[in-house]
Amino acid sequence: MSTYIAPAKKYLTYFRMRFIGGLQYRTAALAGVATQFAWGFLNILLFQALYSTNPASIPMDFQALCAYIWLRQAFLAMYNSWYYDSELLEMISGGNIAYELVRPVDLYWLWLVRAMSTRVSRAALRCMPILIVAAFLPAPYGLTLPSSPVQAIFFLITMILALFCVCGFGMLVYIACFYTVNSQGVRLAATTLADFLSGGIIPLTFMPAGLRTVIEHSPFGAMENLPFRIYSGNIQGAEMLKFTALQVFWCVLMLVIGKLWMKSALKRVVVQGG
Repeated sequence: MSTYIAPAKKYLTYFRMRFIGGLQYRTAALAGVATQFAWGFLNILLFQALYSTNPASIPMDFQALCAYIWLRQAFLAMYNSWYYDSELLEMISGGNIAYELVRPVDLYWLWLVRAMSTRVSRAALRCMPILIVAAFLPAPYGLTLPSSPVQAIFFLITMILALFCVCGFGMLVYIACFYTVNSQGVRLAATTLADFLSGGIIPLTFMPAGLRTVIEHSPFGAMENLPFRIYSGNIQGAEMLKFTALQVFWCVLMLVIGKLWMKSALKRVVVQGG
């Protein structure tokens, strides 16, 4: 008698398999850690020059900025906007997606779990060395603990939701590639837009007030921007609850849109030779 496996268990098993597989690339992780340390220090030195001019006019404390930068470097592999699975893109353009369609699972959730497991495994290998070293750096250049337990709890919650938002956005990019001959243009446009608007280049608090308000309430503001600013203390009190609720909204909306769009795209997909 065949054993029935609950759908959720299938995806959890797939997540675990992909996660364990991702942990094998230790040499690449060490190289990434060295690079991210270099970028972290360069970013801090760059902003230090800015703060030395007129610190009173800058809407983010330098200590909070340093915390944001180190968190950004530690979890770069989890939230970066330029990573897209080359195997999935090849499946879409080359026709091997036909093999994915015969699997007894929903393709959208399978690819979403795949994206999440890859990002988490890559970040797991890189984050601890960066966090540990940053914690021992002298003030104000190091990484300090959140100012309250509530702030730490909201940080963890928004970290998980931000991962869903990033992967949900990535799924929209994959689905858009169904409608193109070459995915490079779609990926380039999506990467440029997401990296800038999610706080990957500079924290959103440095944006002009009007533009910052718009971006903070967009799906991009619900990505890495939110957990890192909560941890650093740049977002506190009632604003944490407000933006977390907004993050849940964008997370659910992107997943629903992605699921419906994938269903529509698969009805039109044409596999070469069949």
